[in-house]
Amino acid sequence: MDIPTEPIGSIPRPPALLAALTDHAAGRIGDAELATQQAGAVADTIARLEQLGCPVLVDGEQSKPSFVTYPIAGLDGLSPDGAVIPFADGHTRQLPCLTSGPFRYRVHASEYLKQAQRHTRLPVKQAVIAPSALSLLYPADGIADYPRKVFLDDLLAEAEADIRGCLDAGAHAVQLDFTEGRLSLKLDPSGGLLDDFITLNNQLLERFSAAERARIGVHTCPGGDQDSTHSADVDYAALLPKLLGLRAGNFYVQLAGEPDPDRALEVIGAHLRPGTRVFVGVTDPIDPQVETPEQVRDRVLRAARHIPAEQLGTCDDCGFSPFADDTSTSREVAFAKIDARIRGTALAAEALGA
Repeated sequence: MDIPTEPIGSIPRPPALLAALTDHAAGRIGDAELATQQAGAVADTIARLEQLGCPVLVDGEQSKPSFVTYPIAGLDGLSPDGAVIPFADGHTRQLPCLTSGPFRYRVHASEYLKQAQRHTRLPVKQAVIAPSALSLLYPADGIADYPRKVFLDDLLAEAEADIRGCLDAGAHAVQLDFTEGRLSLKLDPSGGLLDDFITLNNQLLERFSAAERARIGVHTCPGGDQDSTHSADVDYAALLPKLLGLRAGNFYVQLAGEPDPDRALEVIGAHLRPGTRVFVGVTDPIDPQVETPEQVRDRVLRAARHIPAEQLGTCDDCGFSPFADDTSTSREVAFAKIDARIRGTALAAEALGA
């Protein structure tokens, strides 16, 4: 039997691109030179994934400023003093704050997808940000002449266009990044914020046909940035039943770095709907130790005790460098972990087939 395996998204940028990002921010190089470096990094990423035998490719988010801010980078009507996301090691990330409407994406993810597709004939997957994350841009005290409901309508329209553009461009799958799901339970232990996020994301997913939703997945993790997380201390059991209620065809679930994966797998098994697939995380991007294929195999076989084999897939726990300036994991380590995932998944498929 075959077990599908997919990357999650970001891969550390090569040194030349990191230097170009620094030079661009300082005004030493222009947009064209930066774009040249980004295009070269995408081509190199695609080529290296192909060499590893990766059946589904990604561009490694080489051209994105971050997994969450790519649609709004350089957008007018934003101030820098938005929601602050604290991480366990003490560092923070801060979202911008919307100051005026109407809200529109400046860049759609299909642009990244099409650039990657020029370098390969293999299937390419594209990650997009969930509207629940971008809903945090709206200020708590509102915006004059731009009610929150109108903002959410605009946000859903843009998020739909983001996904539909990728589907129409031939994406193998579209992955909705929902790292704020687990974080919401830390910000609001009552679960009210999570319920709002689930409702908003389902309103988006309901705009697609059943066939389209079969190509759409949702990724969850406790965040992964500079070898730290923002919500790993939140009980997965409070998130997973509601997560699996999202009207998506696939779910990408962080598990390799989970302290009690069996408990999470029991919850998944109890709430898994027929016709959906769960890609379990089998490599941990914030652990510097590279997994062996045998470790990956064993993680897959453990998951197979709770998830029917025909509904099982594998992935990395999360992206290796979700923000462009995150250099906590080297590019070489990331590719070594991906190699272990591919080889270990094949070993597990062989064991389950036997």
